[in-house]
Amino acid sequence: MPEYAKPMAKLIDELKRLPGVGSKSAQRMAFHLLKVEDGEADRLADAIRELKSSIRLCEICNNITEASPCGICNDASRDPHLLCVVEDSANIVAIEQTGRYRGGYHVLMGVLSPLHGVGPDQLRIEGLVERVKQGGIQEVVMATNPTSEGEATAMFLAKLLKPLGARITRIATGVPVGSELEYVDRATMARAMDGRKEY
Repeated sequence: MPEYAKPMAKLIDELKRLPGVGSKSAQRMAFHLLKVEDGEADRLADAIRELKSSIRLCEICNNITEASPCGICNDASRDPHLLCVVEDSANIVAIEQTGRYRGGYHVLMGVLSPLHGVGPDQLRIEGLVERVKQGGIQEVVMATNPTSEGEATAMFLAKLLKPLGARITRIATGVPVGSELEYVDRATMARAMDGRKEY
């Protein structure tokens, strides 16, 4: 990388930490931010600060929210007998856009990945088990990403939860293997939710 002034080099290094941002993209963004009006740069900085200071995790489902419990957990019109397990909050948005699911959610905050040191203790599994143990949940839909880690996590959770009496299902194929749920189009996600199957 060419030698930049220290503030520019620092910004480029920080931007490269963002997912999907390489050196060239980080440099383009940094130069763009350098050219914008001070007010525009201040609004971006303020939005990041506000995000970090006001967003928290829902005490029930681990979804990101400003108030806990979140709007989904507080929605009395949702089916309390249906629970969908996802990797992160971005997956909830993808499922909600289909308009085909009206149950609750549980966000794991990741997937099992022994190569990266992520085991069951690093995920929000204990709360999930407690929710199912409390009774009332008749079906748990495994909606982890169709990656090897997502599949392994879904299978691990299915074995853990099945003895508790709930029906365990998995979203159907239609979501391409190796893809991330937040990038799947609405029609594909709708087919996947409609065609889920039991483990």
